[in-house]
Amino acid sequence: MRFYRALKWIRVVVALVFFLALGILFVDVTGIFRPWMYDMFTYLQFTPSILKFINLTTLAAAGFAFVLLLTLLFGRIYCSSICPLGTFQDVLIRLEKKFKIRKRFTYIRTYNWLRFILLGAGILVLVLGSAVVFSWLDPFGNFGKMTTAFARPVLIGLNNIGALILKQFDSYALYHISYKTFNLWPFVFALIVLITLILMTWHRGRLFCNTLCPVGTLLGLVSRFSVFRIKIKESECNSCWRCAFDCKAGCIQAEEKRVDMTRCVGCMNCMTACPKSGIGYKFAWKKNKSQELPETTGTDTGKRKFILNTLLFTLGMRGLLNAQEKIVPTKKTTIPEEKSQTVFPPGGKNIEHFNRFCTACHLCVSACPTQVLQPSFLQYGINGMFQPYLDYHKSFCNYECTKCLDVCPNGALLALPLEEKKLNQLGQVNFIKDNCIVETEGTDCGACSEHCPTKAVYMVPYNGLYLPEINQDICVGCGACEYACPTEPYKAIYVDGNALHHKAKKPEGEKMESPLEEDEFPF
Repeated sequence: MRFYRALKWIRVVVALVFFLALGILFVDVTGIFRPWMYDMFTYLQFTPSILKFINLTTLAAAGFAFVLLLTLLFGRIYCSSICPLGTFQDVLIRLEKKFKIRKRFTYIRTYNWLRFILLGAGILVLVLGSAVVFSWLDPFGNFGKMTTAFARPVLIGLNNIGALILKQFDSYALYHISYKTFNLWPFVFALIVLITLILMTWHRGRLFCNTLCPVGTLLGLVSRFSVFRIKIKESECNSCWRCAFDCKAGCIQAEEKRVDMTRCVGCMNCMTACPKSGIGYKFAWKKNKSQELPETTGTDTGKRKFILNTLLFTLGMRGLLNAQEKIVPTKKTTIPEEKSQTVFPPGGKNIEHFNRFCTACHLCVSACPTQVLQPSFLQYGINGMFQPYLDYHKSFCNYECTKCLDVCPNGALLALPLEEKKLNQLGQVNFIKDNCIVETEGTDCGACSEHCPTKAVYMVPYNGLYLPEINQDICVGCGACEYACPTEPYKAIYVDGNALHHKAKKPEGEKMESPLEEDEFPF
């Protein structure tokens, strides 16, 4: 009993460490965390690790293999200790018990048909070139969406209120942090996920993990063959049912003294609940029929093996204002920007690669220091819903920054050295003369040229004034010009994304630097 209590205490500590660390990384507004801090806690996240391994095929991206090994030894330890969404559900369950909303759990019948359909669909769609199923159901991605949609805005709001209060006392311990935009549909989706989790945990504990989560289903299949499995020792059991009443996964059938290891999440509640140590880990690789677990009624083991083999085959594959006065146009522009491709983040190689491997976890959205990365809605179509895109009406991509590349956990954004990133052409600049205030209002501007880090936009004489001219060859598509352009509702200068990221020509002359390092951009 003491051993199992100590084991459960260790599990809870590990779970809280992963949960709090990942939560802090997702809501970070300071930018102080280094890439290795992200890697330390995302390395073992199952879906991102698989996708990154498919991209890089190196042990540095094989955290999922360690999870599989752990599962093969002790069952679904990932679900109880490493998965942040699993720990979030445990927190909800704990609150339900504290406020006496729930007294006990009961055995839950299996929904294998739904579990295997979702897992099979996820694998099939991934093989066909999309991570859309995992983007909607992956626990790490959904935890990221919820944290980014709820916790981060709240933290920024509280910070800004605190900064305003402290300012009255001449204290600047806190400073104002701008929040670029509110994205309705990603917020709605995160709200739906949150409500779904609350209802499921209230109704049936870890039902999400054992019904909708494809990672849980896959690890459940592996745990059928684990070396150590949780079993009921019939000679010690007095049929008090306490183990079943404390089982948040609803996988203990007390009458038959059977534990369904495919659905057990390894929370160890049952072990500490039993007054006689009648349930615990037992060495299971014995040819002893009396200790074998009966097959779940109606389960097609052939389908399980097919899905597992298919997966194994697949694996063989980011203040202060300038003194300059902001130019405010008096006329509205009338010519729309003609964009053929949404601008996707650097390191995404091409649109097919990015859409295939991005699970929309929003870690890059949280980490982006300029907040140019925003969750999409239908910019990429239904397949890429909620994946990040660069919104140049809200901000710009910092010329000197590689933060999104550093934190991406799944290989959708491949690492680039800073010098390569500076030549990575996300899109090309386009100029609409009839929208420019130099043409429409007869006044000088030059904001676009002033803030272009490569001088792909420069000014030339025009009717006694200066008009922008562009050089697409050295443009990297950072969007500094588009964000700086004061015209509304349509910009006079904009970036049209590249479906395949190109290498821009290196700017001639002196070394260019980002105009954004100290002062808030652009005026």
